Amino acid sequence: MLDVRRLRLLREVHIRGTIAAVAAALHQSPSSVSQQLSQLEREVGVELLRKVGRGVQLTPEAELLVGHADALFERLELAESDLLAAADEASGTVRMGMFQSAALALLPTTLRLVQERVPRIRVFVVQREPETALRETFARDFDLVVAEQYPGHAAPWHPQLDRQPLTEDAIRLAAGAPDVGSLADAAQLPWVMEPRGAASRHFAEQLCRRAGFEPDVRFETADLQAHVALVSSGHAVALLPDLLWRGGVPPVRLVDLPEAAVRSVFTASPLSLASRPAVRAVRAALVDAVGSMDQTVRPDSV
Repeated sequence: MLDVRRLRLLREVHIRGTIAAVAAALHQSPSSVSQQLSQLEREVGVELLRKVGRGVQLTPEAELLVGHADALFERLELAESDLLAAADEASGTVRMGMFQSAALALLPTTLRLVQERVPRIRVFVVQREPETALRETFARDFDLVVAEQYPGHAAPWHPQLDRQPLTEDAIRLAAGAPDVGSLADAAQLPWVMEPRGAASRHFAEQLCRRAGFEPDVRFETADLQAHVALVSSGHAVALLPDLLWRGGVPPVRLVDLPEAAVRSVFTASPLSLASRPAVRAVRAALVDAVGSMDQTVRPDSV
């Protein structure tokens, strides 16, 4: 009989890539993880892991075993979901990953609605960039994630995640100077952008290049509130999403882009967890939080 706990460890290695990453995620020592995987190899009688540089690689037999483990754990999670659905009231903890602008705009209202409707739910939220959060949700570090997808930059696709659209979010040029009326007017100005590797950074650079210039990026930060502060003080221009000021007045001038730019905001949850009442309740609260905001932001609004 195969040990389910050791099968889970093998699946974690498949997802996370290294024994050290598995140990950190599960709060175990690397030596303990290695010992349990060695025991699993003895149980099945075939080699499961091969050393490759500083990491490990799953053998074809291990890949086969991981496929069965995926099905096994999905069935267990579905069984738990069915039991929770039979309860009179949704309860438990929902672990949610969320990027900053969505958290600023949606989180307070979402939490209020959850507290009013299903007070036995505890929502635990961590700020994460979408690319990271989607993979961590696939790995079951989160039950639910709010993620984004920029034009021309597809978010990572994990087939075991249930995706549901949340809202569409226009992106505009934010400027402090009154003489900036187009993207071309910002060609010689300093820019603030998110760090390299972020989808928003790739989108912004490509948009500027298609407009015929290389942006002079003098400030890099993932904190969009810092972007707004630099723009409003006249030190930079930026491409910012309307979600930052839905329901409020933008503190900066907003100028439409030559190419209509809209990012998609969506939620994702493991398929086996999506039917849990607590996850459904938080998703419903997010949808209603979006609906409660004024979604019209006019360019040149300041």
